[in-house]
Amino acid sequence: MICRIFSLMMIMCLVTEKMEVNARKFESLRMQTVQVIIRYCRALSILSFIMVREKDVCWEYAEKLDGNKVRCKFCLRVLNGGISRLKHHLSRLPSKGVNPCSKVRDDVTDRVRSIIASKEDVKETLTAKKQRIPEVKSPGGISATKPLMPLDVPSPISKVFPTMTPIPMGHASLNNQENAERSIALFFFENKLDFSVARSSSYQLMIDAIGKCGPGFIGPSADTLKTMWLDRIKSEVSLQSKDIEKEWGTTGCTIIADTWTDNKSRALINFLVSSPSRTFFLKSVDASSNFKNSKCLADLFDSVIQELGPENVVQIIMDNSFNYTGVANHILQNYGTIFVSPCASQCLDIILEEFSKVDWVNSCIVQAQTISKFIYNNASMLDLMKKHTGGHELIRTGIAKSVSNFLSLKSMLKQRSRLKHLFNSHEYSMNASYANKPQAIFENNDFWRAAEESVAISEPFLKVLREVSGGKPAVGSIYDLMTRAKESIRTYYIMDENKCKTFLDIVDRKWRDQLHSPLHAAAAYLNPGIQYNTEVKFLGSIKEDFYKVLEKLLPTPDTRRDITNQILTFSRASGMFGCKLAMEARDTVSPGLWWEQYGDSAPVLQRVAIRILSQVCSTFTFERHWSTFQQIHSEKRNKIDKETLNDLIYINYNLKLARRMESKSETDPIQFDDIDMTSEWVEETESPSPTQWLDRFGSALDGSDLNTRQFNAAIFGANDHIFGL
Repeated sequence: MICRIFSLMMIMCLVTEKMEVNARKFESLRMQTVQVIIRYCRALSILSFIMVREKDVCWEYAEKLDGNKVRCKFCLRVLNGGISRLKHHLSRLPSKGVNPCSKVRDDVTDRVRSIIASKEDVKETLTAKKQRIPEVKSPGGISATKPLMPLDVPSPISKVFPTMTPIPMGHASLNNQENAERSIALFFFENKLDFSVARSSSYQLMIDAIGKCGPGFIGPSADTLKTMWLDRIKSEVSLQSKDIEKEWGTTGCTIIADTWTDNKSRALINFLVSSPSRTFFLKSVDASSNFKNSKCLADLFDSVIQELGPENVVQIIMDNSFNYTGVANHILQNYGTIFVSPCASQCLDIILEEFSKVDWVNSCIVQAQTISKFIYNNASMLDLMKKHTGGHELIRTGIAKSVSNFLSLKSMLKQRSRLKHLFNSHEYSMNASYANKPQAIFENNDFWRAAEESVAISEPFLKVLREVSGGKPAVGSIYDLMTRAKESIRTYYIMDENKCKTFLDIVDRKWRDQLHSPLHAAAAYLNPGIQYNTEVKFLGSIKEDFYKVLEKLLPTPDTRRDITNQILTFSRASGMFGCKLAMEARDTVSPGLWWEQYGDSAPVLQRVAIRILSQVCSTFTFERHWSTFQQIHSEKRNKIDKETLNDLIYINYNLKLARRMESKSETDPIQFDDIDMTSEWVEETESPSPTQWLDRFGSALDGSDLNTRQFNAAIFGANDHIFGL
């Protein structure tokens, strides 16, 4: 095909230069030849496109369907538009109107983004109007860029195709891509940035915006960032929070007060405000000097409540670090319609911690940690483990120590068969350096039985923890979830009454002393998925708490008018409560939204139900950002005035909260992405060897993500000021 095209072209050139033909006949012949060539070129381009598309490396992440459709292998979503839209789906870039994949691995996202970026660079290079081709001397001393004929003399081909321009040669775009990546890498390394920064959406947006500016773009100075842009971005973030305030009149809001102690032992109270649309960070207060003073803390909470409006606040959740009784009593006495609730996640963490203190459970955890320390503190052993597990980590890091213990036990149990192959492998048995082998523990059947039992009793409560820590309104579910978790313990230990009593006593004691709240009981009573479930047995026991909550929220006879009839209408599923749509939505729609749609038959009760069922019951969902929070507080570069520091924290925290709500990722809310290299599952208790810190990382030094905090904690001691921290 190509030969025919060039043959026709050469014939036309000869006709033009050496033969005298009638001008009209020549023009007709020329047009026919051009049309033939165009048809061949189109066919050739289509064939080339099909061949390139079939060989595209991204096909390994998709399944080709009929037509121009593909199915993503990660989230199973079907996309129209072929491999191009799949790439933008996997890249998670906000473009092309394609929903980002929620389950794609980060390494795949990084790979696809680099493919897209390199192709866009090549496209820009080919379509540029002017190209600079570097002058290269040929062996004969002739400049490679010097034309072989005068520029004003048209070539034979240009006579046939007068609008055709030559395609620039060389690989400048690929060199530019590599140079840009190298410069970005240097920026990361010089400033000790966490590699996970490259996963943020603002990272790619920044690169795209700089690319559009072209060569010569000068970034903002440190002073401009600190002043103009800090003020401008803060104003933009504040405007977003103003939009959320509009729903408080209907749904109310929850004030979340969580304490955090930095490396200077300062007690910082972080205030967040949560409602169904979003949670946003309000402010951080240094309460170090007044942390034990109930009067000062009460005044602080007063100021926050007044800032938001007492009529908008339904409850305040605070952790156990506060002088809980004094502050709670002050709020309850001065604000008749506001509840003070404990953090459900913190209570569940305490329950799991008590589980881990039971003798045989604690023994199992210690033995499992012996195996994990042996593996993670030896680089070659860690590589061997990664080889047998397909690159998976052996342990898991959770939002609390007790969570990490049971998540790691479950992970180790899952990898049992692969670990067995590891300890029986030739590489392991032939390495004499593996002294003090924990093989005796691994081959102990009692250890594995204890591990299975520990996972079985902890899993129901980890499930509850996931539900209440996901950032969604869960106050209407906590009662039912805890009841089901207790039933799981009874079922598991149906033949062992002593063990059953041991664990249920722990749950009941913590539930009674810390977790139980009248607001939780009222929310359960108003939850249609519980109210109309014939298998639920606790409705009678929570009715008294429900009435107490109504008396608190409806304090006068006028506000309680007809409330008894409305309660009966709801409990008997009369009026709109009994329509087919309402019945079908009882277990599929969130309780607050269900009341908004189908609660018109009981208007007063509807308003109360929406406000109660729209609240969260945990602070844990927000604590995964504390490492960044600590970095902002402690880095040397941030030893700046207090107002600037607070603005920086305000922007950083709210951007992260907003991005999490927008992405709606299905990550595990109780598990971190990276393992904690300083946890008891990795850290040796005895004095480390001079090279033990290096062994701790293993293959992480070959390119895996390593948290900055983990890196600093592992390598540099408290008195080491190499980086001026």
